[in-house]
Amino acid sequence: MLSAIGETLSMAIGVAISPVPVIAVILMLFSNRAAANSLSFLAGWVGGLMVAGLIVLALEVEIGGDSDSGGVIKIVIGALFVVLGVKQWMGRPHSGEEATMPGWMATIDDFTAPKSFGLAFLLSAVNPKNLGLTIAAVSTIGASNLETGEEIATLVVFVILASLTVAVPVLLYLALGAKAEAQLTVMKDWLVANNNTVMAVLFVVLGAKVLGDGISLVA
Repeated sequence: MLSAIGETLSMAIGVAISPVPVIAVILMLFSNRAAANSLSFLAGWVGGLMVAGLIVLALEVEIGGDSDSGGVIKIVIGALFVVLGVKQWMGRPHSGEEATMPGWMATIDDFTAPKSFGLAFLLSAVNPKNLGLTIAAVSTIGASNLETGEEIATLVVFVILASLTVAVPVLLYLALGAKAEAQLTVMKDWLVANNNTVMAVLFVVLGAKVLGDGISLVA
């Protein structure tokens, strides 16, 4: 089980390094419903990853996971990530340009707890990067010859690690209140300015790793 956790660690970190949801939860912490919305967002993020992981794990069991199928899945995901990394790099803001973020972020002040939960669920479970990494991680778990309980426990560890960057701002706010505003503002501004660059590097590095893992499995 520890070996499976170690093999999925890079994928969990890849999910955790997601600037858009971190920016979103920080903006929620500056809104009138800070505590309720941010906690709902965190619950939606964790829930989305867990549901996606359990569905993929069930499919893995149903079709019978093996090294060749897992390798092909990883090759496809790895190649897709490399392409997305190049796309992010080409779309990064140039000198003097201001980074643009999704239009829905301007409406976060009007969010309710259920809407925050739903948004986070979609960002964690349906986002191509996170879904791809979750599939790759669960494929690794399914090929590790673990008992069902151990597979679920490994998935839970993956979800916890993948949720740390969303959880930290929320926990920081709950612990420090208004005193955390300065640190959260610095974090948000840096993520907004460097979103494309961070994602480009992340996609290429993870793509190369997942692609290499896939090739080694089918070779």
